[in-house]
Amino acid sequence: MRFIIGSKQTTKLVEQGKATQVYVAQDADPRLKDNIVRLCETASVPIIWSDSMKSLGETCGIEVGAAMAAVITEIE
Repeated sequence: MRFIIGSKQTTKLVEQGKATQVYVAQDADPRLKDNIVRLCETASVPIIWSDSMKSLGETCGIEVGAAMAAVITEIE
């Protein structure tokens, strides 16, 4: 599995049906959270909540915070 980090990329992958899961930081911008939660519910993509943008960044292996990240399979 592979993380694609960022709200634009995550949104695009959910819309294209390529995301298998989405990680969302609890402290991300509420408008971004509301949008991706709605998209994930519509597309039946499970959401995994992270305590903070900092901890989500660490989960994704980057040194900065991340609001959200999509998980995709490595098939492509």
